[in-house]
Amino acid sequence: QVQLVESGGGLVQAGGSLRLSCAASGQTFGYYAMGWFRQAPGKEREFVATINWAGSSTYYADSVKGRFTISRDDTQNTVYLQMNSLKPEDRAVYYCAASKRGAWSAAKYDYDYWGQGTQVTVSS
Repeated sequence: QVQLVESGGGLVQAGGSLRLSCAASGQTFGYYAMGWFRQAPGKEREFVATINWAGSSTYYADSVKGRFTISRDDTQNTVYLQMNSLKPEDRAVYYCAASKRGAWSAAKYDYDYWGQGTQVTVSS
């Protein structure tokens, strides 16, 4: 069982930056692929970024490529999402998720554990 707790959300002006953190419990964190997803009001949850178990491979949604960076620190059992050049359309609740597959995935159904989410609001 893995428990995930996100933090770092908040209100930021367009063009600003935020860094989200996701702290994981459990000693097997290093075996999981991790992902970030987001859900805007009235929309389905969508993929944002993912990283494999080793931290050697990442993949991003086209909408955030070049602006967001996912990383992990297995010594801290934490995965991060650095978000730069934020846009109003990035406004959403951001969720982190853990996948037993180990390999990165953009598919929600590949993830076994989910956090409660953290709100990101971007003002124009």
